[in-house]
Amino acid sequence: MTGDNAGVSQRRAPENTTPAGRLAEARLHDVIGYQVAQASIATLGLFQRAAGKALDLRPAEYTVLVLIKENPGGTAARVARALAVSAPNITMWLDKLERRGLVERRASETDRRTQHLHVTERGRHLADAATQQLIEAEREAFSHLSLGERTILVELLHKLALRRPG
Repeated sequence: MTGDNAGVSQRRAPENTTPAGRLAEARLHDVIGYQVAQASIATLGLFQRAAGKALDLRPAEYTVLVLIKENPGGTAARVARALAVSAPNITMWLDKLERRGLVERRASETDRRTQHLHVTERGRHLADAATQQLIEAEREAFSHLSLGERTILVELLHKLALRRPG
């Protein structure tokens, strides 16, 4: 094809259209933020099916729970900083997790104003189960990616996240 019709045909090729609705992406195809947002739709849906509904966890709650599990004794302020959320938001999530018996706050032995975060045994089991279910669900859902592609994708996304201010 030549002329204007060639460009239209290229924009409507499957690799240049939205995953659902098949709308031409035009220049959005080259915008990293747009592609990350599109990918997050797939990963959030996968989270809901694999862990969210089954384990009654929201993505933010799961993330907070696992960060506390992997970093026992940290503070709410440190977790809030890691996730770039406000103190009221982290407090809300910690309150929910604490009410469910998944995390506990322990007063510091040296400064009673400071509370250290720990997962309970129940929290540890839930975090491990959710993580395992997510890994298996992602492996199946994204089986069209080779191991090398998955590794590169994870590394590139991590590299982008490291550029976050703060």
